[in-house]
Amino acid sequence: MEIPENYAISGEAIRNFLPHRYPFLLVDKVISIDPKGSLTTPKGSEDKIGTKVIAQKNVSFNEPMFQGHFPGYAIFPGVLSIEAMAQTASLATYPYLVQDPEQMARGFSVVLLGVDDVRFRKPVIPGDILRIEAVLEKCRGTIWGFSCIVTVDGAKVAEAKILANMTLNGMSK
Repeated sequence: MEIPENYAISGEAIRNFLPHRYPFLLVDKVISIDPKGSLTTPKGSEDKIGTKVIAQKNVSFNEPMFQGHFPGYAIFPGVLSIEAMAQTASLATYPYLVQDPEQMARGFSVVLLGVDDVRFRKPVIPGDILRIEAVLEKCRGTIWGFSCIVTVDGAKVAEAKILANMTLNGMSK
């Protein structure tokens, strides 16, 4: 498997990694992942602080949520922006797993533990392209905390702090 230098991934690679499927797969493309710490030696998760993921979600009028949210004024639900941030954050584990295809096949476990400091700044509408950034800010064993921002055309539309239990099959312990 050839691994791009900046871990840009799309399509099938995202579907092979994330367990989500339509209509809840909310990452269309990973623009880049900037991993920190050792990719091959499990030193604990603390050395991974600063890992940054940039992803993209293309918002299409054909998505099913627009049938009822809201008729005559389609707005992408804020809770789905939060889910897109959480999925982007979970991709921070990708560089640590893709080095070993067998380990990647065994996958990883992500459990959302909390969402704090959520703010929605502007509505997201069909045709918008979401740029989702997640930066790993804190780690304690398998508990990873991310600061996430969603922008459209450079304007901040949403932000949140995401807390998750990220298990890398022993690598994060």
